[in-house]
Amino acid sequence: MGNISTSYKSTSASSSGGLSNLWNQEDSWAVWLGLTIVLLSIVFWGIGDNFMAWIGVKTPSYSNFQDPLNYLSSHKDSIFALYLFFLILFSIAFKALNVKVKWFFAGFTFLFGLSVLVSVVGSWDVMKRYNIETPLLALVVGLLISNLLKIPNWLNTALQTQFYVKLGIVLMGATLPFTLLLEAGSVAFSQATIIAVATFLSIYWTGTRLFSLDKRFAATLAAGGSICGVSAAIAVGGAVKADKQHVSIAISLVILCSIIMIFILPFAINVLNVLPGPAGAWIGTAEFADAPGMAAAAAINEQALRTFTLMKVVGRDMFIGIWCFIMALVSITRWDKRYGSSKPNAKDIWLRFPKFVLGFFISSIIISILTASNIGTPKVINANVINPIIQLRDWSFIFTFLSIGLSSRFKELASAGWKPLAAITAGVFVNLPLGYLLSVKIMNNFWTIVK
Repeated sequence: MGNISTSYKSTSASSSGGLSNLWNQEDSWAVWLGLTIVLLSIVFWGIGDNFMAWIGVKTPSYSNFQDPLNYLSSHKDSIFALYLFFLILFSIAFKALNVKVKWFFAGFTFLFGLSVLVSVVGSWDVMKRYNIETPLLALVVGLLISNLLKIPNWLNTALQTQFYVKLGIVLMGATLPFTLLLEAGSVAFSQATIIAVATFLSIYWTGTRLFSLDKRFAATLAAGGSICGVSAAIAVGGAVKADKQHVSIAISLVILCSIIMIFILPFAINVLNVLPGPAGAWIGTAEFADAPGMAAAAAINEQALRTFTLMKVVGRDMFIGIWCFIMALVSITRWDKRYGSSKPNAKDIWLRFPKFVLGFFISSIIISILTASNIGTPKVINANVINPIIQLRDWSFIFTFLSIGLSSRFKELASAGWKPLAAITAGVFVNLPLGYLLSVKIMNNFWTIVK
C-alpha cells in the first residue's frame, strides 16, 4: 500500500541498528533535525533575528475569501523560505537514508504546495464551525486523491509518514515543560501499562484461539494495536521472526483502524461531553498509532493534544523496546528454536527503543532550562522561541496526515482478510471502553488540570 515498502525499510533500520550506524536511522534523523529546529529558534532569538518566527506562517481564520489571498500574497517570501528550510533539512536526512533525493525534490514540492492549500482551507471559519481541523482535512484530502487517482512513484518518495510524525513529536516536546513530564509520566506509564497489556492479550488471544492465526502473526497484530502502531508492528514482527507478508498485513490493519478511529473518537467525545484534558488522554489510550491520534486530538484543542502526547508518547511508545525484548524471548524459548541458541539481551531494549522519544524529552529539557535561566521572561520565550516551534510542528503534522491519506488505498487496506481484522477489532472493543474508564472516570481530575 502506497509507501509501505519505504516505511518498512526505514523503520526496520531504525529499530535494529546500533550505535555504529546511527547515520542510517530514521529515528536518529528525526531527533537531530527536531533538536536543530529547537536550537535554531533559540539562537535566532538570541541574536535578535526573527527568522524562525518569520517562516512560521499560519493562515488566520477568515470568512471572506479575499483575506487568505491577501495573506498569501503578503507572506509569499516567508512561505518560500519555509519551503526551502524544510526541503534542505529533509534532503540531508533522506540522502543519508538512501532515498532518491531527485524524486524527493519533486514529491516534496507537490506535498508542500498541497499543504499550503490545506492550511488555507482549514482556516476557513466554516471548517472551524464543524470542528474540521487542518490535520483532519489533510487526511481527508489525501484519502480522496489516493483513492481516485494513481499516486506516481516520485510522489511516494516524499510520503515519509513515520519520519514526519517523529519530527513533530520531537518538536512537541519543546512545548511541554519537563516538570510536567515528570509529574504526568508515572501516571501515563501506569495507565499505559494497563492498556497495553489488556489490548495485547485480547488481540493475541482472539487471533490464536478463535481464528487460529500463527502466533507470530497474532503477536505482530497485537503489538501494532497495543503499543505504537506501525513502528511496533514492524519492530515486534522482526523480533519474533514473523513473515514479512504478515507484517505488511498488520501495518495495513493498524492504519485502517487508526483512520476509522480518527472520526469515531472526536464524535464520541462530543456526544459524551468529555473535557479536553481527559479526551486527549482517552485518545492516547484508544488510538493505535501516533499520527492519527494527533489528528484526532488536534480536532479538539491544544490541551487535548498535550494530554494525548503525554499518554501516547510518554506512556505507550516507551514500551516498544521492552515489549520487543519480551516477545523475542518468548519466541525463542517457547515457540520455536529453529533460529539457533541466540537469545535477546538487555542491548535489544536499546536497539528497539524509539529514539524519537528521547528527542522529545531532550527538547523539553532544553526549553525548560532556557525558561529557568532568566535570560528572558516566560512570555518573551513563548512568543519568540516556543510559538515558532509550534508553527513548524504543525506543518510537520500536515505533511504527516497528507502522507497517511496519500499512502492509503481502501481497496488494498481491505485485502488483508476478515480474520486478522476481527482479531485487531477485538483490541478496539477492549481499549476503547477501558481507556474511557481510566481517562474520563478514574483519572478525570488529573488529566483535567494538565495544561
